[in-house]
Amino acid sequence: MTQVIYDGTYEGWATAIFEIYEYKLQDVVFAKNEALTDLLFSTNHTVITDEVKVNRVLSGLKKRLSKNGFQGLYHAFLSDINKIEEIMFRYVQYVLSSSINIEDDFSNNDVLEMRKAIRLTGKEAHRMEAFVRFKLTKDQLYYAIVEPDCDVLPVIENHFKNRYADQRWLIYDARRKYGVYYDLENISTVNLQFDTNMASSKFLAEICDQEEELFQDLWRNYFKNVNIESRKNTKLHLQHMPKRYWKNLIEKIPVIKK
Repeated sequence: MTQVIYDGTYEGWATAIFEIYEYKLQDVVFAKNEALTDLLFSTNHTVITDEVKVNRVLSGLKKRLSKNGFQGLYHAFLSDINKIEEIMFRYVQYVLSSSINIEDDFSNNDVLEMRKAIRLTGKEAHRMEAFVRFKLTKDQLYYAIVEPDCDVLPVIENHFKNRYADQRWLIYDARRKYGVYYDLENISTVNLQFDTNMASSKFLAEICDQEEELFQDLWRNYFKNVNIESRKNTKLHLQHMPKRYWKNLIEKIPVIKK
């Protein structure tokens, strides 16, 4: 068994695919940044991301997949599901070994798993576009904290750039410890330690605009008033807005105590 250690990026994974074929590696297991300690009798192969190898792999796959299928590779990678790198590798093997397009061959388990991963990322991205709640800081930066199941910031960043083109904003993924920042012209990726204790009055007083707390209370009251108690359907509500998102939704956070 060979542990292929890469940097955790899509480009790193593509480089790894190139080197698996280049060095004829067998029984491959992927590991991000460092070797897995629970595998016995395995050898390690460390990958250094190489743009030339990335382009070779992606160009070859682009010729063999539809536009949606090629984009789907990246979305599957962002799903963060267990063993997704191995699933994608076996999928790529199938793509490269077939003389016809295999994207709809759901009799193949890896094709089916890829479709599930792609849909999972798409569903999570759609939810994040609906569930992001911005707050305004004293220096007029709108920030939002999210904790999505999938790594969807690269998928949703253009949605928010188009929607809030005249505002500086930062969306921070608290689970993965990075964010995307828009400076009125460009979007950039930022790595930082961010205080996610967004519900405390002390936190709001320190960084938020003086009217932010008022706007949050108005937003809560709006949701309270539009909620018709006689039509309440908790099961349907949880289906559309699962509880795991509530900690970052203003309307679900209790009124801040002074």
